[in-house]
Amino acid sequence: MQLEPKIKVNRWTIDLEKQLFRQWAEEKIYSFDMASGKKIFAIDTPPPYPSGRPWHIGAAAHYSQIDMIARTARMQGHEVYFPIGIDRNGVPVEKYTEKKYRIRMHETPREKFTELATIALDDLEAEMIGIMKSMGMSGDFVNYYRTDAPSYRSLTQETFIQLWESGLIYEATRPNNYCMDCGTTIADADVIYEELPTYLNYIKFRASEETLVIATTRPELICSCQAILVHPDDARYAHLHGAKVLLPIYDREVPILANPAADPQFGTGTVMICSYGDYTDIRLFRELGLKEIIAIDVAGRMTEAAGKYAGLKIEEAREGIIADLEKEGYLVKREAIRHRTPICERSNTPVEIISMSEFYLKQLPFLDDVRKISEKLIFHPKEHRQILDNWINSITIDWPISRRRFYGTELPIWYCKRCGKPNLPKPGRYYQPWREGPPFEKCQYCEGREFTGETKTFDTWFDSGISPLFISKYKRDEGFFAKTYPNALRPQSKDIVRTWLYSTILRCYQLTQEQPWMHAWIMGYGVDRKGERMSKSKGNVIDPIPILEKYGADNFRFWNAAEVNLGSDFRCSEEKIASTSKFLTKLLNIARFISSFPMESESEPTETDAWVLAELTGLIGDCAKGYEDYNFFVPATRIKDFTWNLFAAHYVEMVKTRAYGRGFSEMEQKAAWFTLHTCMKNVLMLLAPITPFITDYIWRELYSKKSIHAEEFPTAEWKTEPADLTEKLIEFNSGVWNTKKDRGLSLKDKIEMEIPVELKPFEKDLIAMHNIQKTGS
Repeated sequence: MQLEPKIKVNRWTIDLEKQLFRQWAEEKIYSFDMASGKKIFAIDTPPPYPSGRPWHIGAAAHYSQIDMIARTARMQGHEVYFPIGIDRNGVPVEKYTEKKYRIRMHETPREKFTELATIALDDLEAEMIGIMKSMGMSGDFVNYYRTDAPSYRSLTQETFIQLWESGLIYEATRPNNYCMDCGTTIADADVIYEELPTYLNYIKFRASEETLVIATTRPELICSCQAILVHPDDARYAHLHGAKVLLPIYDREVPILANPAADPQFGTGTVMICSYGDYTDIRLFRELGLKEIIAIDVAGRMTEAAGKYAGLKIEEAREGIIADLEKEGYLVKREAIRHRTPICERSNTPVEIISMSEFYLKQLPFLDDVRKISEKLIFHPKEHRQILDNWINSITIDWPISRRRFYGTELPIWYCKRCGKPNLPKPGRYYQPWREGPPFEKCQYCEGREFTGETKTFDTWFDSGISPLFISKYKRDEGFFAKTYPNALRPQSKDIVRTWLYSTILRCYQLTQEQPWMHAWIMGYGVDRKGERMSKSKGNVIDPIPILEKYGADNFRFWNAAEVNLGSDFRCSEEKIASTSKFLTKLLNIARFISSFPMESESEPTETDAWVLAELTGLIGDCAKGYEDYNFFVPATRIKDFTWNLFAAHYVEMVKTRAYGRGFSEMEQKAAWFTLHTCMKNVLMLLAPITPFITDYIWRELYSKKSIHAEEFPTAEWKTEPADLTEKLIEFNSGVWNTKKDRGLSLKDKIEMEIPVELKPFEKDLIAMHNIQKTGS
């Protein structure tokens, strides 16, 4: 029999990946069939944000693993619904548009700005979709959605109307986080804290006949001070309880109050209560019934309340008042310190607290419900549940959901010019009140006929929070919704647990009284070589496009799957990705060797065959556990170890001679063929979700005209041997190889060697493998 390899290629190429991707599209092997009868597995795929190049390598790795989830679910026997979306709302989109066209949003006509934003997004979106396809993602690219499409925005507005009618929306004027750079109110979830350098300024205040020294990092807020606090047990100030203190520069009196909020250990133990330096100020203003004084406006400049500093930017006013305090003898000293400062996560600039009128969604009454959902959700990994629980426990106010931005879903409200009350339309289409008249003729309260449209947009998370409802066609297709909701799984990164994960649970529960998914899959961050999180501002971002063009999808995917356990941060470097190619080359070479032999349907295995089949059984079991947890590190590392270090290094070498039929019976030869192909088939199926291209290529060349991605995972069919001989076998083989090396012999040279008693079952294969001559023969 002429034994020639069926697989002709000896090197894996990107061209082969591109050919396969086109073939998958033509065959429509990933199309969702709701009528298949299989259990539906719906993935609430995170719609990525096209906010400027590059979409860094960590984000690309994240989405490649989401595809691994989809492929895993298919091979577990599910009908997989894997929608793809693009998130095109919010501040990053506006920032990118401003940068690209060198304009300022609030200085550009709204209609013109939104038009430019749409154009800017289209190019980025096309690139992002291209990256997804290059990675071999098996999502629905034919019907991908956009969060700025009328269909999505109309559903956001419809849910708002539903919540309004349920009494869960209200308008109130309250102090809120405000980002000067973004030009809008932001929720607590969009605020991070950093230790930034600043000065602690010690300033003299006159109290009766003595001088009181107060330390503050915000001297520009002296104009808004309404009280000075001292701790009730601080003996230094006991005689001043109830006295008055004169504010420097402004010569206005405020009371000295005893309150435990004052920390005797910080500064001088006295503290100004201003509107507003921080959230402690807000709480104390409410508790003490103080009247707020607005010192900073929405442009980040001081108001008339600041007196001579009115109109100055915050930093300018701070330096100006410090100079004047020093000039007039009020400044005692300045200490350089690092101060915990609230930062806008979007713009990376300090946040101020400004009192403004906003719309709020009631969330405080629902926190216990969200906690119960958190307990029922299956987290992957389970320890990341704590991120959600910590956030829930930190919430103290309702969610401000309105924003003063241009590019987002508008609040569907028109105000009656006669009575001023808000009027909402009937749901059913997308409304833009800032540019169109109301879809009704008269006010429902006073029958007035003239209206003013609301100009605010929703918080991006209010929009994104309905993603599982949108993909399941909530309010659009009852049958589809019933079969796909709740979704099976939400995959996302850990940094947006407090925003996207939380907001989705809250929003969907308020609307459906159900949890939105069964599983939450949380991935870590992509970090650089130093372990620092990748960000454009740090300049440590790696662009995935040249990486994919150079190394291909399967190399990229196997690298990130095998890098770390799920949930952990993973280091990104081109060198690590490049090294992955060695494994794929090894896999292809093994497959090429095995392709020389016919596939036997069944055969009686020898002891050597039974041993490797037992090891294969263990591999299948371990991979099943990893895939069950959607932790791709487990199958990736186990498959590599089995394939390279056990199957190729030991079993294949042991049976090469037998496979070619030299010195063995036909039955023994066919047993080798059967075992080689059985191991290869199972390795390919186990590896398919991680490296979909090379596995499908080998599969189609050797085993079926149909794709491997139409197969289900293998199950363990071979018994594990009672005695574990693997370590002893590896030790013996390594010993022979090392002995030959030490003696200057080639691996094919003869050698005298005694085979240990416990390895006698493998004797015939070992003799052929090492060309062993028994001692004394």
